[in-house]
Amino acid sequence: MSKKVAIITGSGRGIGKAIAERLATENYYVAVVDIDESSAKYVSDSINAMKEKQAKYYVLDVADRKSVFDLVDKVVADFGRLDVFVNNAGVAYIDSIIDSDPKKVERLFDVNLKGTFWGIQAAAKQLKKQGSGGRIINAASLAAVEGSALQGAYSASKFAIRGLGQSAAKELAKYNITVNAYDPGIVITPLRDYIDQRTAQIKDTTAEIQRQSVVNEIALGRAALPDDVADVVSFLVSQQAKYITGQSILIDGGMRFH
Repeated sequence: MSKKVAIITGSGRGIGKAIAERLATENYYVAVVDIDESSAKYVSDSINAMKEKQAKYYVLDVADRKSVFDLVDKVVADFGRLDVFVNNAGVAYIDSIIDSDPKKVERLFDVNLKGTFWGIQAAAKQLKKQGSGGRIINAASLAAVEGSALQGAYSASKFAIRGLGQSAAKELAKYNITVNAYDPGIVITPLRDYIDQRTAQIKDTTAEIQRQSVVNEIALGRAALPDDVADVVSFLVSQQAKYITGQSILIDGGMRFH
């Protein structure tokens, strides 16, 4: 096949949607994957409206290990191979550590950390079998660089994703599989809306004031758009990034440095 194949989890909206659309424009066959079928179908249909048969959609809860492995098998059956796996799916939970709900914390780790672990496993197994290398890219966060109040569980899951990615990068390098991560800062997405609204509720302020307070910390003076993150993923899957692995790239407009 002249075109490569990419799987992007959580690509029914936000950053994942932008990544799926970007890779489709760069001649990838795209597997649009989301837990919400209507969102996944919408993105897949919009891509195919521009490039016929460029995308297919799949419904998946990344917390279910067997389903993740089955997804890879389905995509390979549909498109013939796999080249890129983007572990983008994730959830946030905002609350104080003292008041955190155990069930919500468990679900967050099931999706963010375990879901990424299963994605790396399933992708690596297929890429190793093909023998031609590949790219695995994980969604970390600014919260993987510096913990924030009210984001204890979220930060813990994202810090863990960075460590997992570094370990995977060392293990999989011999198969010419690179593993990297992107660390978005303040990105205008539905997930960010939830974070601002919930944080504002706890702090007894408004979501608008909360959003502006964090944007004020950005050196470049604006929040990111999903396309700003898609730019970095586009680079990481390119030939220009073939010698980069185990890295976590901060995309925050200059809020923090590491």
